[in-house]
Amino acid sequence: MLQPLITLQPGIITNNRLGGGYRGDLITPEQHIPATGLDYDWEACMTMNDTWGFKSYDNNWKSTKTLLQNLVDIASKGGNYLLNVGPKVDGTFPEESIERLKEVGQWMKVNGESIYGTAASPFAKLTWGRCTKKVTDNQTVLYLHIFDWPADGELLVPGLKTPVAKASLLANGKILKTTRTEDGIMVTLPKELVDPIDTVCVLRLDGELKIEKVLPTQDAGGRILLPVTLAGIHNPGYGDHAKIETKYGKPNIGYWTDARAWVQWSFKVSQAGPFEVIAELAIEAPETKFEVIAGSSKLQVSVTSTGGYDKFKEVSLGQIEISKAGVHTLQIKPIKAQWKPMNLQSVLLAPKK
Repeated sequence: MLQPLITLQPGIITNNRLGGGYRGDLITPEQHIPATGLDYDWEACMTMNDTWGFKSYDNNWKSTKTLLQNLVDIASKGGNYLLNVGPKVDGTFPEESIERLKEVGQWMKVNGESIYGTAASPFAKLTWGRCTKKVTDNQTVLYLHIFDWPADGELLVPGLKTPVAKASLLANGKILKTTRTEDGIMVTLPKELVDPIDTVCVLRLDGELKIEKVLPTQDAGGRILLPVTLAGIHNPGYGDHAKIETKYGKPNIGYWTDARAWVQWSFKVSQAGPFEVIAELAIEAPETKFEVIAGSSKLQVSVTSTGGYDKFKEVSLGQIEISKAGVHTLQIKPIKAQWKPMNLQSVLLAPKK
């Protein structure tokens, strides 16, 4: 069926929903945004409320803030945003859709340059927002999308080594001061944010883009904190997907219902040795089992209920051995036959004396 179409129109684009094991030209995750993007062309298919098409009873509309930050998040990971708008029976669109689309359009009139024609962020994770980039023959431009305005007005672009030729706000062109630090480039922002949803700062770089990857490392006490915002979340494909959510103002990895999903951190050790692995997690089921893999160690872990998905407790998962200084990884993988869902808030590696 497909071959005649390709013969008729060789440039036709197909997705992975044609069946028969045909992968198509792009992958289409539905109702979620991959935590780290995908190594294949992809398009996130999402609704403006909870349902496709029009449902008179579905009034759970996503806010303009959510829609815009979804757009930026997807663009920063190299994806496309397919946003459903369901018409009513008379062919008109719900007012709630129109209102939000107008507000998205107003933001795009000012900031569209930071979305259209951009590529994925060169940074693994940014605590304050997202980044998109454009590369030409003689210049790299980074668009810093600031979701969380720093209280002290200082925005760190971690690991950036390329000199900044010019820094400014996209909305009004205001020139910003930048300072090179050991941890990257520090941008001094105005006291008041320009846009409460996403203020965009433009960095025009002088030379080839060079970024030193910033990894979690040991503090003065030798501990290494692995926050979930720096985790690589590996989902298997369709179905429920583990992803970052927020409970009580703190991020955690939730919706982890598929035993094929697993998470991984990279981190740097300066003083090798044994470490106790301490996780802050929440479990509703009586018990769940998973593996912790790091260094030369593989732990088989069994954790009992904490009292609910919102009842986070610190739990010791056992001891691992890191035999030498350098960059290492830690993985948490469900034991499939004995896995029950859990929410994971953080992992701490504490040195053992």
